[in-house]
Amino acid sequence: MTDDTLEERFTFRLSRMNVFIALGTLVIVLIFLTSFLIAFTPLREYIPGYTNVGLTKRLYKLQLKTDSIERDLAAKEKFIMNIRDVINGKDLTEDKPLIGDTIKRYGNVKIKRSAEDSLLRLEVENQNKYNLYKNEAIESSGLKKASIGGLLFFSPLKGVLTNMFNPSQKHYGVDIVAKQNEAVKAALDGTIILSNWTLETGYVIAVQHAHNIVTIYKHNSAILKKTGDYVRAGEPIAIIGETGEISTGPHLHFELWNDGNPLDPKEYITF
Repeated sequence: MTDDTLEERFTFRLSRMNVFIALGTLVIVLIFLTSFLIAFTPLREYIPGYTNVGLTKRLYKLQLKTDSIERDLAAKEKFIMNIRDVINGKDLTEDKPLIGDTIKRYGNVKIKRSAEDSLLRLEVENQNKYNLYKNEAIESSGLKKASIGGLLFFSPLKGVLTNMFNPSQKHYGVDIVAKQNEAVKAALDGTIILSNWTLETGYVIAVQHAHNIVTIYKHNSAILKKTGDYVRAGEPIAIIGETGEISTGPHLHFELWNDGNPLDPKEYITF
């Protein structure tokens, strides 16, 4: 209030919540200001544990001076020893290499790549760069080809094979014809990594299995699982169909991949 007129200037009410809010805000502001002073001002030099900003630079210069003094001292000692030998009638001592600088000026080092090194790098980078059949490259290098023949695959669909595995024609799987509305089953335990519809192959579902094995099921009329679902071997995941522009009738196009290489499913699965 005003002392003369007792007119009210402003009012405020104290409560436990207001006091806590005021004290909390004050503490946060003080912490922020202290952190700012420590991180961005020279005041941090006075805090135990923080070194001087220019200390490293001064140490570097002192080390250079120490190396120079050491070299000069070694040269003067050799000169004094030669003078002493001349006075005593002895032969001069052999020249010894002066102590080299312990500071390496790496900024002046220039690394040049030889022509042979460039050709070798290019050969290694381009080796098997566009090779679809990784196993052939492994066999040609003398390494042992990985085998998945010991795994027990579940037949995704019982039916008749109408189109075989033919990589030369970019047909990386087999086509299986079966009864209408037959269920397509997972060949192994795994996780659904693709469950979508495409213009060419219709409803497509892909399953990631152990040992870097991936199975793909195309031209389905319906998909029973979604991406991220875990399925067991023999569990229905789709319904046979003829969706997609390149489909020629109700069938399942089944692909088997291992380590990024297409395999002939007929060699591992009995349909």
